[in-house]
Amino acid sequence: MKTVRQKYFEAYRPVISTRAELHAAGMTGNDITAAVRYKHLLRLRRNHYARPDLSADVAEAVRIGGRISCLSLLQMIGIFVLEVSGLHVHVPPLMSRIRTKKSKSTRLHWGRWSEDACQKHVVPFHDAVRQAIRCQTPRAALATLDSIVHHGLMTYEQLVELFADLPDRFRALLPLVDASAASGPETFMRLILRSLGVTYETQVLLPGVGYVDFIVDGWLIIECDSKEFHEGWEKQVEDRDRDIAAAQLGDVTVRPLAGDVLWHSTNVRRQLADIIAALGPKFINPRRA
Repeated sequence: MKTVRQKYFEAYRPVISTRAELHAAGMTGNDITAAVRYKHLLRLRRNHYARPDLSADVAEAVRIGGRISCLSLLQMIGIFVLEVSGLHVHVPPLMSRIRTKKSKSTRLHWGRWSEDACQKHVVPFHDAVRQAIRCQTPRAALATLDSIVHHGLMTYEQLVELFADLPDRFRALLPLVDASAASGPETFMRLILRSLGVTYETQVLLPGVGYVDFIVDGWLIIECDSKEFHEGWEKQVEDRDRDIAAAQLGDVTVRPLAGDVLWHSTNVRRQLADIIAALGPKFINPRRA
């Protein structure tokens, strides 16, 4: 599987060629016409050509008259995005030749890029992040920011600069960014634990167990299980072995489903509050003692 950084660099490779660039590569006008006719080249719009294996979303964004951007670009790279409804396309202001037969679900972002667009099919990464913050709820936006920093695509200092160009209402998110969150559900769980007022640690290494997502009040392990990383019997066996090893250390493990953490956080919060209220006062962990 490709890493997020590998997908990032692939996304910013040149994939769109102009007619002049094809001529410079040795193709004649007849060559270009024949390549398009026999589907060896895609003519997306006037003076924009690509190989036929181009991503359908990228091809559609260029065909419309813009560049793939915002949540669509981040999801393509592998950054956590809670939900993408339609294709997000950035078009320059006063663009007069937009293809009108776009899908109703296409979301157009109008405006100038913060810098010269390095490629003809994608917006600068910082612009995509800035758009993604505006397009999501605060919790979802924070999970996206955690993912970006976790994968090393931006530093915290670069986020500070980015937020300087956003309205003040978004800046409350910046102090909450945490690069230790390895997934979107972990961000949402962290916000649940903050609301409960408990003490917690993230990505804790336990002997014989390995890294766990959270330890609450020194005794309650919380693992945010998703289908992507916890599917299959072998993985189930590994998880059970880890839970037994944690119990031998004096810890209790709970595994709320990632889908519940993301979409039913109120229920998960109530369940955790009940567990902490029932076991916390009488639970004695040797490490706490």
